[in-house]
Amino acid sequence: MKKIIFLSVACVALFGLAGCGSSANLSELDARLQEIKARPRGRVEPPPEFKPIASYAYAAHKLRSPFSPPQDQELLVVPDGRKVEPDMGRPKEYLERFSLDALKMVGTITKPGQPLQALVADPSGAVTRVKPGSYMGKNFGLVKQVNETKVSLIEIVPDGRDGWVERASNVSISE
Repeated sequence: MKKIIFLSVACVALFGLAGCGSSANLSELDARLQEIKARPRGRVEPPPEFKPIASYAYAAHKLRSPFSPPQDQELLVVPDGRKVEPDMGRPKEYLERFSLDALKMVGTITKPGQPLQALVADPSGAVTRVKPGSYMGKNFGLVKQVNETKVSLIEIVPDGRDGWVERASNVSISE
């Protein structure tokens, strides 16, 4: 039984080696290789030139989180034990339609015996007189002081915890 298996394995190996020794198809293979080598070679395009991108150092991780309350105590006026709330029943003045960023102080005017008044231009260019006690801006801004170069006011803004807090702001004269 072992002789039959050995003999069959030897025959298969012999026939396999006999197929490798034939040179009949090698001439066709050599001709085909020569034809491929004789073809003109293609041109490889150079890679595109990349322009360097300016690097940017991200530094916002050092700033406060937008979800935590501001720590800038000089911007916030701490109330003296009184509850800060805007007067919702008060009729709005004309300049309360606009944000403070949109308003520009363009000059001052005085009347004899009265305090200095500021001239404030709205985005349409209309000029309105403002004096201490007037309101301006969208955040209930009460004008506290007017001088030749700026209007100082106190705004009432939400504190982010269902309450209100006062914030000092200025509208300066524009050149």
